[in-house]
Amino acid sequence: MSDWKTICRVEDIPVLGARRVLRANAVAVAVFRNSEDKVFALLDRCPHKGGPLSQGIVFGESVACPLHNWTIGLADGCAKAPDEGCTPAFACKVEGGEVFLDAAELASKALDAVAPVAGPCSKATA
Repeated sequence: MSDWKTICRVEDIPVLGARRVLRANAVAVAVFRNSEDKVFALLDRCPHKGGPLSQGIVFGESVACPLHNWTIGLADGCAKAPDEGCTPAFACKVEGGEVFLDAAELASKALDAVAPVAGPCSKATA
């Protein structure tokens, strides 16, 4: 059974945008909202060159990395062909208009990931 951490309300995430969830001494998690109000969570780091996905353009169920325009699937974190690579996806759910992330994943997943190389996420503790 998972413990869920309340992150925000769905309306706190811009439509076709993202909100960052900071983690102590780890790369932040980006929580995305698409045009259908579906919510997804990925490590805020493109698998290509570490670009901050939270600054990318959301379309459908994908996000375009702001550095080199790689398309990353929001459901699984995987780059779309012809590109290759994945960024970790985090379990999330929406109940009563509130967004929740799995607390255990936030505390343990992708702790060894290197911080993004550009943008406001580039600090080592982002």
